[in-house]
Amino acid sequence: MAAYSFLSTYFSSPTLPRRLPSPNRLPNSTLPLSRDFSHRSLRSTCIVASLRQTAHSNHSPAPESTNCSTFNKFLDSLVVLITSAALSVSIFVTDVDSAAAFVVTPSRKLQTDELATVRLFQDNTPSVVYITNLAARQDAFTLDVLEVPQGSGSGFVWDKKGHIVTNYHVIRGASDLRVTLADQTTYDAKVVGFDQDKDVAVLRIDAPKDKLRPIPVGVSADLLVGQKVFAIGNPFGLDHTLTTGVISGLRREISSAATGRPIQDVIQTDAAINPGNSGGPLLDSSGNLIGINTAIYSPSGASSGVGFSIPVDTVGGIVDQLVQFGKVTRPILGIKFAPDQSVEQLGVSGVLVLDAPPNGPAGKAGLLSTKRDTYGRLILGDIITSVNGKKVSNGSDLYRILDQCKVGETVSVEVLRGDHVEKIPVILEPKADES
Repeated sequence: MAAYSFLSTYFSSPTLPRRLPSPNRLPNSTLPLSRDFSHRSLRSTCIVASLRQTAHSNHSPAPESTNCSTFNKFLDSLVVLITSAALSVSIFVTDVDSAAAFVVTPSRKLQTDELATVRLFQDNTPSVVYITNLAARQDAFTLDVLEVPQGSGSGFVWDKKGHIVTNYHVIRGASDLRVTLADQTTYDAKVVGFDQDKDVAVLRIDAPKDKLRPIPVGVSADLLVGQKVFAIGNPFGLDHTLTTGVISGLRREISSAATGRPIQDVIQTDAAINPGNSGGPLLDSSGNLIGINTAIYSPSGASSGVGFSIPVDTVGGIVDQLVQFGKVTRPILGIKFAPDQSVEQLGVSGVLVLDAPPNGPAGKAGLLSTKRDTYGRLILGDIITSVNGKKVSNGSDLYRILDQCKVGETVSVEVLRGDHVEKIPVILEPKADES
């Protein structure tokens, strides 16, 4: 329409000249300008012819009228052609703009560290399993025995034989256990063995080898504070999730949830260990196993506290014994000792022997227990001050030294008996229920 208005205005202007001057009379005239004036002159002639035809309608049309009619048809066709072209161009531009509005821009490229984290999660997720703890309960009305889920946790595939490693407190009190692999297939699990003192347990499932992907095992002896770590598990019964953090501390000590015996050299991390993450793997940036997520200390009761993991160097030896023997032959002295606070109140440093059964290693070696005389007065027993020359200040020191010893080994126990010091050799033995 814009083109048509322009043409109409141009050709119908009332100021058009009646005569077309000769090209020779126009200064600096050019051929295009002469052609332009010729077209304008022809249009003026057509208008005059039209007026003459209207005024003398009874007369035959002039030759100019026929020429003008032909020119008008040509002009109308030209206007229609130009208008169509203009509309086509406008529609094309509009369509391009509309289409551009729906073009999906490519996603932003991930950084190198993000790609590494994504790849680590994808590579190690098939090794992490979900464990359901089922307990037998009897219905109070029907007296039917039912299996009720009483807990859940995580674990990971140790080898192609179907061995699954997790925490002992995840399976404690279970009548039946079920393991769900990454592809959502579920298998009944049997307990191979467990170590209550270190909160480690080994299960076994009968699954095809092509579905079992053992997790790569690393080393925890050379870990550094500030090193980046990753925890994979099934918190709150959800699918696999990943939390990240750093190693906040090393050589921490926590107590076993089952026996209260201290676990030494524990890894402290700020990676979120939520309920259900227990038993799952703690990985380094290379995707290697460096620990088992076992506990979280949270004064507020939330999941945002200090997480702890049992180092893989400790776990490896335990798992090997459980797989081979079904038990852990950890050496003991065979004593019961007083709380550390009681010994501190006496003003001495060491472990006070409360009871040394005569059939135990310490009793056989002649260590004295604490007892009362005929008047009810307390007679202190031996106070252990060192083992194999290593100072013992509290119960944790004693456990730490014994963890480095083997069953059947003879150790030199130094005790404070009355006002003098004695050294007594003791042959270490396994726990009574593990013999």
